[in-house]
Amino acid sequence: MPDPTSPADAGPMTLGARLVGAFRRWLQALRPAPMRVDAGERLRVVAGAIAGVLVTAVLMELLSRHAPGVPRLVAPLGASAVLVFGVPASPLAQPWAVVVGNTASALVGIACVHLFGGVPELAAAIAVGGAIGLMFLLRCLHPPGGAAALLMVLSGAHDWHVALDTVLPNSALLVAAGMLYNGVTGRRYPHPQVAAPAAAPARGGPAGEATAFSGADLETVLAHYNQVLDIPRDDLQAIVDEAGLLAARRRMTTLRCADVMSREVKTVEWGTPLQEAWSLLREHHIKALPVVDRARRVVGIVTLADFLRGASLDLHADWATRLRQLIRPTPSTHSDKAEVVGQIMSRQVRVASADRPLADLVPLFAATGHHHIPIVGDEARLVGILTQSDLVAALARVDRL
Repeated sequence: MPDPTSPADAGPMTLGARLVGAFRRWLQALRPAPMRVDAGERLRVVAGAIAGVLVTAVLMELLSRHAPGVPRLVAPLGASAVLVFGVPASPLAQPWAVVVGNTASALVGIACVHLFGGVPELAAAIAVGGAIGLMFLLRCLHPPGGAAALLMVLSGAHDWHVALDTVLPNSALLVAAGMLYNGVTGRRYPHPQVAAPAAAPARGGPAGEATAFSGADLETVLAHYNQVLDIPRDDLQAIVDEAGLLAARRRMTTLRCADVMSREVKTVEWGTPLQEAWSLLREHHIKALPVVDRARRVVGIVTLADFLRGASLDLHADWATRLRQLIRPTPSTHSDKAEVVGQIMSRQVRVASADRPLADLVPLFAATGHHHIPIVGDEARLVGILTQSDLVAALARVDRL
């Protein structure tokens, strides 16, 4: 009796599981994406479509002459209304696309009735395909245009005036209503569709920040993508800019002090002579030395400002002499001046843990005048120091990612 756990039996089960998984993924791909608009925007679109079609119908009744048997409104106008009022920023919804796309497509449909009217199926297919090709050529791609071409074939329209006296004014009136309604309700229409110049720099975000790519980069990517996008380039770049800024802020929150701190820290102890501490500052071109005990716990910090304060330079003009007097060791056993670091250091020192988010320390550097913050690890022992230079370098790396 074969072992049910043998590879020979496991193979078909694995294949079946893969097929089920692939089928589930296919079903998932058919699910519609969630609508990222609120109830107010949905109501705006519905009301706009009602108003636009109603205004068009009334004005067509009053102003237009129609060929016999052709209705005052053509069915593709409903699809155009969805675009004009629902996605007014779309390249497919712009005035040129609506008016020229619908009218040119209707003319193609009428031409196919004349040429292939004896074979309606062929006329319908060539009308739709020809309308799409012409709309590409005229840069007026408009999905309802395909319906306009098909409508001409299905209705057997032979009169060219159907396109010029019905489809054209229908489209123009709907566009005029869209301009008025979208403008009143706070939507830009028409929406400029001009591509960004090749050398144009990337636009900044809401805070004036700049993204790491240019408008020319976006144009290159779109050319490589080689598909029709139902979004204007300026909106696409604005969306990508904003997403880039959010990603940079998110990366900033994931950075920890340990990721960017300086680990090679020069330290001194309470009893370190001032001359030795001063030499460390000058030799390594640093502005602060953490003061630690024998367990490397931070007990203070000594900075250039502490040396200046210890020498009372604000009270004496001969600052070089005063500073030399401060750091020079006193040869006698008794002294009336500071001799070691512990006598001039700042005891109130702010420290941060190594796993603390870097973003938490930005306000300290920006608003409280801190230039260096000791970083501590387990048992509060010193493991590094974070300086303004470290912070700026980290921000620059985040911006480049």
